[in-house]
Amino acid sequence: MPRPITLFTGQWADLPLEEVAELASGWGYDGLELACWGDHLDPWQAAEDDAYVQGKLDLLEKYDLKCFAISNHLKGQAVCDDPIDGRHEAILSSRVWGDGDPEGVRQRAAEEMKLTARTAQRLGVDVVVGFTGSSIWKYVAMFPPATEEMVEAGYRDFADRWNPILDVFDECGVRFAHEVHPSEIAYDYWTTVRTLEAIGHREAFGLNWDPSHFVWQDLDPVGFMWDFRDRIYHVDCKDAKRQTGNGRNGRLGSHLPWADPRRGWDFVSTGHGDVPWEQSFRMLNTIGYDGPISVEWEDAGMDRLVGAPEALDFVRRLAFDAPTAAFDAAFSTKD
Repeated sequence: MPRPITLFTGQWADLPLEEVAELASGWGYDGLELACWGDHLDPWQAAEDDAYVQGKLDLLEKYDLKCFAISNHLKGQAVCDDPIDGRHEAILSSRVWGDGDPEGVRQRAAEEMKLTARTAQRLGVDVVVGFTGSSIWKYVAMFPPATEEMVEAGYRDFADRWNPILDVFDECGVRFAHEVHPSEIAYDYWTTVRTLEAIGHREAFGLNWDPSHFVWQDLDPVGFMWDFRDRIYHVDCKDAKRQTGNGRNGRLGSHLPWADPRRGWDFVSTGHGDVPWEQSFRMLNTIGYDGPISVEWEDAGMDRLVGAPEALDFVRRLAFDAPTAAFDAAFSTKD
């Protein structure tokens, strides 16, 4: 059976969920990866209100869509982040932000992540995608010098804060798929290795493979998939385009807004960037990934009503299934 292609609703949360469902269904998507913000999904209500959960399922059914994963990047970000500041206030609900006291914010964000696992279970979904936040991302330049103990303390902080959350995921039979991403505890290859070590490789914690974050860091998204093949719990299709090479545009983005031509890279609609998509989909076949392929549409230079259906067509064309038999089996001459 072909893998379902879904649309992540995070970049569409300014629209009512029903409007997004109608659009996605009309374009031919198989389902939605529901974001836990906007009116799309509220874990606090979903964890307790049967009618609310059924209403979401009924809405999906109305448009012939399925839900294979839900995502709570924004609240997960606040679990470990330090500092907690106005950037977080802008992305968190008032319920989680509260009075803005940093430790209180972290604790309420952790509580919402536990409720997100319960919400997934009630929806019949077994994967939650998201971020973890990080208390040590601020040390990424390693100057002023960060000691080894300071870095190790960051991984301990992550484990201390996320193990109780993952206990609830285990209780619910749900897995967390962390999106390897700058600003998180795992943002590249070696930090992913260290993050898995920090939590004892427990099975509740895996990875959301999103190659867009690898491209501009000069990482190999295909090799990453092979090396962490037992931890690829979800796939987001997002693309990025490098614009370096003129001696001015740097990889760190220069604090410039998206789509500014002075940036060294930008997120672009799937198929318009530097992700090696055909090799990536072949590797998905090789590692036996049979979950959803979710289009996370981000492109500051393209209208999303143009980009989202085009991205679906691109993924459908390239995300071919693995063969059912080896091509050279036809060479056999045995009776």
